[in-house]
Amino acid sequence: MHVTLVHVHVKPEHVDAFIKATRANHEASVQEPGNLRFDVLQSQDDPTRFVLYEAYRSAEDAARHKETAHYLAWRETVAEWMAEPRQGVPYEGLFPRST
Repeated sequence: MHVTLVHVHVKPEHVDAFIKATRANHEASVQEPGNLRFDVLQSQDDPTRFVLYEAYRSAEDAARHKETAHYLAWRETVAEWMAEPRQGVPYEGLFPRST
């Protein structure tokens, strides 16, 4: 299982719009072949900070995600709303095992 934790810091005035755009990306992403999870988390301590938990069966499935129309639209839409560049940190998912 290929997991990426994407850390996002959004400018305060764009938090609501970011959530709306990210929800649309989430809803399309969970329909992708190979997607196991696509969670959107917002910090309780700082509502401008988010983590996207993206789990795919393989690195190839995760790479295909970055070619989808919904991802490309999300990336373009939210780019100017970032307080700093987003950071994706890859992990190998051990448990639960993907089937």
